Amino acid sequence: MFLFDQIAYDNKAEFYDNLTSYVESIVHGETDLIANLANASSLLFIMMSDVNWAGFYLYKEEQLVLGPFQGNPACIRIPMGKGVCGTAASKRETQLVEDVALFQGHIPCDGDTKSEIVVPLIKHGRLIGVLDLDSPIIERFTHEDQKYLEAIVIIIMKACELGEAY
Repeated sequence: MFLFDQIAYDNKAEFYDNLTSYVESIVHGETDLIANLANASSLLFIMMSDVNWAGFYLYKEEQLVLGPFQGNPACIRIPMGKGVCGTAASKRETQLVEDVALFQGHIPCDGDTKSEIVVPLIKHGRLIGVLDLDSPIIERFTHEDQKYLEAIVIIIMKACELGEAY
C-alpha cells in the first residue's frame, strides 16, 4: 500500500522534489509500462493542484491512442500532428499551452480545459506516447512545471521495459 502525504504547493521546487520522489517510489522495481503509467497518472492527478485531467496517450498504429488516465472521459484517438498531444508527439518536444483557445487546431476533449502541457515519452529514440495534463485555469503551467514534468517522464521511461508492442 502506498501512502502519500499531501505536498504543500507554496514552494514549487520543494513540491516537485517530493512529487519526483513519489514517482520514483511507485515505479521502483516495476517494469510494466501500463502499470507505471496508471500509477503515475493517479499520482499526478491527486497531487497537482488545478489539474482536471492527467494521463497518457500511447503511440500505436501511427496515431495516439488513449492510455491510463484520471479525469473525465477523453478523446480515444488523436492523429499525429493534430491538437496539442499530436503536435507534441510529431515534433517530439513538449508543448506548453497557456491558453488552449489560442492553439490552432486544439482538440477540445473537455470544455473546462483552459491550459495544457504535453510531454513526449521517448525511449531509446522511439516515440512511446505522451503525458498530457489539462487545467481549468489559463496559464496554469509554467516552464518550471515543464522542467520537472520532463524529468518525471524520464524516470518513468527508465523504469519501463518495452516489448515489441511498444
